[in-house]
Amino acid sequence: MVIDESHVGAGKLAATVVMLLAWPALLLVLGGDARWLEGWLFAAWFVVLFSTVIGWLHRKDPALLAERYRKSGGGQRGWDRVVVAALFLGFIAWLVAMPLDARRFHWTRGWPVAAQTVGGGLLAASFFLFFRSFTDNTYLSPLVRIQAERKQHVVSTGVYGFVRHPMYLGAVLMFVGVPLLLGSESGLAIGGALSLVLAARIVGEERMLSKELEGYDAYRGKVRYRLLPGVW
Repeated sequence: MVIDESHVGAGKLAATVVMLLAWPALLLVLGGDARWLEGWLFAAWFVVLFSTVIGWLHRKDPALLAERYRKSGGGQRGWDRVVVAALFLGFIAWLVAMPLDARRFHWTRGWPVAAQTVGGGLLAASFFLFFRSFTDNTYLSPLVRIQAERKQHVVSTGVYGFVRHPMYLGAVLMFVGVPLLLGSESGLAIGGALSLVLAARIVGEERMLSKELEGYDAYRGKVRYRLLPGVW
């Protein structure tokens, strides 16, 4: 029997729906307050963003959707397995710490409304970068690997003409924006640490792409900044 690896079955999609709802539900339960407006705003942002992305990929780019479900193999670098595990564990710690800090135990006090407004703005920008990264780059694998079987080539249009790693920039804006919106200093600290892990992953990923993906060095010359325009 030949398995179609470019197709994601109904079972996997159903499991994704459960996970999509479970993460924000965990945050709200840990917060312990059904009237926590900021928590509900983040929950809505999370569900709308990722359901929109998955729905778009299911209709328009099923091969990328299948790639996003890849857990290992396909030439993934060994060091990247460690990074992926660190990001996953860090994400859980980030998601757990924020409601305990901001709502249940109030470890962070006196959070200014201006900071929450900035957090909301960062989440709006994060939404845009996440969605456009998926629609602009059909090779957006969750693993550091070259997709030779899909004839991967350099993508330099859309948000990839802005910075070389726009999805990571979207993640950094999320890691900073959410704790600002919710009012959590511990969330900011963990989000900062996760952003540094992403930066380290970029260095390793670009080293691989420079060596193995034709045209990537020329792209680096065209788009100067990896993550933060004008900074790095």
